[in-house]
Amino acid sequence: MGNSTTTTKTAVSSDAGEMSFAQMFEESLQVAAVGEVVVGTVIAMTKSNDYVVVDIGDKSESEISISEFKNENGEIEVKVGDVFDVFVEKREAEGGLRLSREKAIGIKVWEEIAKIQEDDGVIAGRIDNRVKGGLSVDIGVPAFLPYSQIDLRPVKDLDNLIGQTFDFKVLKYNRKRNNVVISRRAILEDARKKLREDMQSNLEEGQVVKGCITNITDYGVFIDLGGMDGLCHITDLSWGRVSHPSKLFKVGEEIEVKILKYDRDNDKVSLGVKQLKEDPWATVQDRYPVGSKTTGKVVSITDYGVFAELEEGVEGLIHVSEMSWSKKTRHPSKIVAVGDEVEIVILNIDVDAKRISLGMKQLQPNPWDLVSENYPAGSIIEGKIKNITDFGVFIGIEEGIDGLIHVSDLSWTERIKHPSEKYAKGETIQAVVLKIDRENERFSLGVKQLEPDPWEATIAKYPVGATVEGKITNVTEFGVFVEVEEGIEGLVHVSEISKEKITTPVGMYNVGDTLETKVINVSAKDRKIGLSIKALTDDSGEGSYEDYKQKQAASGPSTIGDLLKTEMKNKGKEGESQE
Repeated sequence: MGNSTTTTKTAVSSDAGEMSFAQMFEESLQVAAVGEVVVGTVIAMTKSNDYVVVDIGDKSESEISISEFKNENGEIEVKVGDVFDVFVEKREAEGGLRLSREKAIGIKVWEEIAKIQEDDGVIAGRIDNRVKGGLSVDIGVPAFLPYSQIDLRPVKDLDNLIGQTFDFKVLKYNRKRNNVVISRRAILEDARKKLREDMQSNLEEGQVVKGCITNITDYGVFIDLGGMDGLCHITDLSWGRVSHPSKLFKVGEEIEVKILKYDRDNDKVSLGVKQLKEDPWATVQDRYPVGSKTTGKVVSITDYGVFAELEEGVEGLIHVSEMSWSKKTRHPSKIVAVGDEVEIVILNIDVDAKRISLGMKQLQPNPWDLVSENYPAGSIIEGKIKNITDFGVFIGIEEGIDGLIHVSDLSWTERIKHPSEKYAKGETIQAVVLKIDRENERFSLGVKQLEPDPWEATIAKYPVGATVEGKITNVTEFGVFVEVEEGIEGLVHVSEISKEKITTPVGMYNVGDTLETKVINVSAKDRKIGLSIKALTDDSGEGSYEDYKQKQAASGPSTIGDLLKTEMKNKGKEGESQE
């Protein structure tokens, strides 16, 4: 905006005859016309310092409010001798002029705005504040900068722009409405277009360039290379596992990338970050040989194990079964937390699949290595019942080791349907160590082995040919079970009841009755005693089924049915006697 302008002299009317000499003299002194912009010079300041006295070469000096001489910081900036443009607003009746410096500046600005738009030029402006729909910019007059024209992409922190000065293009203006719409984006687009053309001619695959992250998605990161955008896919961000690109980068961050592929026809650029470094998996076996010990940082926890980072790009899995020697299943989160540094052992490496199996328990002694020494077979131990199942009872021996007492090893003689009938969880009991299977990590215990096996004495106590007497415990289709002593039962097979052919003993004998039999075989190993009734019979018929019936008749009724029959008979006899 220039500080000089050509002052237009007032033309003398051709109809001079109609004007008096005084009037013509008066007008000859008037060098400024209302509505013109002329040059003024500061010749003095009023005593109150509220006004500046300005001479524009007219017949009299004029005053302008000192408030029109404030700079960008709000400070008064004017002194005697300063020369500047002023706008002639009005000629007062008494001959004075009303002048305005601000309106003169505005007029010059509007002229400049018109020329800039016509020439597709730029104008500098300072962002003053936020307004509805955009920003207010001072370019000499207030101008409107819409949100969409601030930058190439949405700006998150608009307040950070306030007070800054930029170049703008004029999109449109209306002087009558005092309205100007400007754009910074148009300038940036022009610059970007030039950079893009330069980049398209110079871009080559394999180049390493810098760029600014403009957007982050689930599948990758978009990067502005300074003229065109490229995509770095999530798989090309790191040699390691990346859960989400936002875990590694932020929008606005400047990073170095490698051009992996440039499709000139479709103008697409594929970028890579991990390719700036050597693939750590190429030499992982050299750095982490199987069996070696190292440390890792816990980066992720799942139900089935823990992922530990050995170095950038190299992670391994510690399966939950490799975290502790204990058979008790514990969630990995109960053992370690994300961020923990843990000591580990390399168990296995699959370079092609990029998988490493790690272990933690291998750094601790395996309790099963010493269990055979500490608990030899035949020794007696004591422990609390930790669990009861259908098939047995588990006893806690020490940390990570439980022993099982199978239901068959709870008693020599008792028929136990479920161990909970005899034992309770938390109860302390003794047991004998039966067997330790190191390979399968099994510890077998027994309770009945604390006492001698009563069947061991059966051969001597019940030799073949001996006559024994016992109570009937069960009558089945195939024979009669007789308890010869507590816990010891023998079987009279249906074929050993009588010399006569008997199909089934059911209905012939009653549970609870006493029966005399003869031992015909004994097997302590199989826990069986074979008994016979017919072996007792002789020529007199002693020991036969008839003899059993006679004995039962002599001893009275033994079943509810027999008792009812007897009672009815007795009542019948009483009735006859009364008659």
